[in-house]
Amino acid sequence: MASSGSLEKRSEEEDTGLDDVEELESEVNEMARKIMEYRSSLPELLKAGFASLLEARIPVVALPDKETGASDKDGALRNLEAEIDQETSEKIRLLKQKISSNAAAMPVVLKRMNECIARIEKLDSCKFTVNPVFKRKRNN
Repeated sequence: MASSGSLEKRSEEEDTGLDDVEELESEVNEMARKIMEYRSSLPELLKAGFASLLEARIPVVALPDKETGASDKDGALRNLEAEIDQETSEKIRLLKQKISSNAAAMPVVLKRMNECIARIEKLDSCKFTVNPVFKRKRNN
């Protein structure tokens, strides 16, 4: 009868262990889903954020009209705004392209970085001596 009690304890422990594993698996799946959502929405969020920052920094200055020499604020502002709009829209478009290409390249960069880290750790685990010629003298 003592052995049946220990069997019951073991089965209860296994059940709790399985429940814990299932709970952890569901948490991992949820995290994976959130990461995928974040990766898909990050480039758009960055584009929108940088575009709004650039738009907020556009100065509005009244300049004299080149043709009449008068300081027609409305005409000067319209000319300036049109000029600024063309320049900034081109800059914003280029910036958006660069941001999206950089965000698209992130997984490749991350993979290469992890490979380099693994190689460095592999080299660190090797036991070898460095020739004193290649060691740097430290001046204190």
